[in-house]
Amino acid sequence: MLGPDDAGKTTAKFYGRKTLVHPLMKVCSKARGSNMKHVARKLIEQLPKTDLHCHFDGSIRIETMIDLAKRNNVSLFSYEPSVLMEHMKYGRVRRSLEEYLAGFEPLIAVLQHADDIERAFFEVCEDAAAENVWHLELRYCPYLHTKKNLTSKEVVEACIKASERAERAFNISVKQILCGLKNDPHASVFAIAELAAAFRDSGVVGFDLAGPETGYPIKHHQAAIFWAKKHHLFITLHAGESCGPDSISEALHEGFAHRVGHGTSLTKDPALLDYVADHRIGVEACPISNWHTGAVKSLSEHPIKIFLDHGLRVSINTDNRLCSDTTITEEIMAVMENLDITMDQIRKLLINGFKSAFLPYRERARLLLAFNAAWERLVG
Repeated sequence: MLGPDDAGKTTAKFYGRKTLVHPLMKVCSKARGSNMKHVARKLIEQLPKTDLHCHFDGSIRIETMIDLAKRNNVSLFSYEPSVLMEHMKYGRVRRSLEEYLAGFEPLIAVLQHADDIERAFFEVCEDAAAENVWHLELRYCPYLHTKKNLTSKEVVEACIKASERAERAFNISVKQILCGLKNDPHASVFAIAELAAAFRDSGVVGFDLAGPETGYPIKHHQAAIFWAKKHHLFITLHAGESCGPDSISEALHEGFAHRVGHGTSLTKDPALLDYVADHRIGVEACPISNWHTGAVKSLSEHPIKIFLDHGLRVSINTDNRLCSDTTITEEIMAVMENLDITMDQIRKLLINGFKSAFLPYRERARLLLAFNAAWERLVG
């Protein structure tokens, strides 16, 4: 990583991509503090970014899904990408979080062999690097990929192999978060916490509880969370997406989360909103996914601007690159086009991503210095 003394140098040389002053820099400078709807997508693509809330299985390429299905005799509705995208409602609004989660079934089915997992994981990293994501955190539930004789340990090893290859190939920082599912037995989830701790020195940085929220309180898996914390892992917990702010309170006060996944219902509890702001708890906003799952009725109603105005450490993330047919660039464009987001607020969103990264403090500090230097070259 770059050190503080290197922040004024050509940051992109280190990250393997060109960071050139975009022709629209002057436009952006004039637009600072005003509506940003007309800022060019090309500039957004060039800005250094993070993606902290990204599910590996929900983010593989549709072409890879089809190729792996053919290779492994997995039945799909269609083997034509556009037809399959439409049938699975990828990139479309669903009726509920549960309907959205159903889109993972064929994705899980094609990711049951180590070589296939490694390939798909590497490609997700490649896609992130292509839009200048400097730091990527991919999360997944290992035991979902053990239906054809792989062990959870072998699943993690395949992902680690892919992430190390991607870091060498693209000069991108890649870390992993292991997930247990809230609706699964305690023993299965606890085993994931143990596995995460075992691989803490190999790129696994965090533990998460994902899956359906309603009827599956976080406190049922408190032992797994405590085990992960005891072994110095970061904790991020899905909360406040299909449930109210009580689930966020539970994630913080019974799950002791360092970050909260989604947290869209946070605005319904002003005291809790203040608490999250005051304690600098990271909020992983995923606007397009939140619209698709019904967590918000429209992108124009997403609370990300309220979070920014209230001083929350909110970052912008993809959640599922395939299931929501999105990228970080697309997420930023979406909030610019649907909310009164200023250039300063875009910068704050990106800074919050680097500040909230599950990395050692010195690594975050170096990334922030490099980010600020790159921003000044691109935007002024």
